[in-house]
Amino acid sequence: MTGGPSWQQPSLDIDAGISQVEGYLLAQSRLREAAVSAEMFAGRMPWLTTAQYDEVVRLYAEEHIEVSRKALEAVTARAGELRTEYSERYDALRQRLLCRVVAALTGLAVLWLCVLLLTVRG
Repeated sequence: MTGGPSWQQPSLDIDAGISQVEGYLLAQSRLREAAVSAEMFAGRMPWLTTAQYDEVVRLYAEEHIEVSRKALEAVTARAGELRTEYSERYDALRQRLLCRVVAALTGLAVLWLCVLLLTVRG
């Protein structure tokens, strides 16, 4: 056994399940939002027949969902781009810092060696 009791160790299955539930709830929220927006839009047209009203609501809701989907895809793509960009920057900064630390330690070692040689000769 590694670590503590099994009930204290996080389960990937639970995390995946929570993510799925969150995704489902978010999707349901967007669907309700689309339906409410569509009904409000169609409600401003009192001359529509019931069939026309239903059709306008359906088409508007579909469009609303499509716009939301495209926006989410754009945000997800941008987040991936930013993750890549910041990872590259972090790696470059880490590399520069490592080079400077090695250079500083090398300089200190050379300085210490010079002092040691001067002390021994003097």
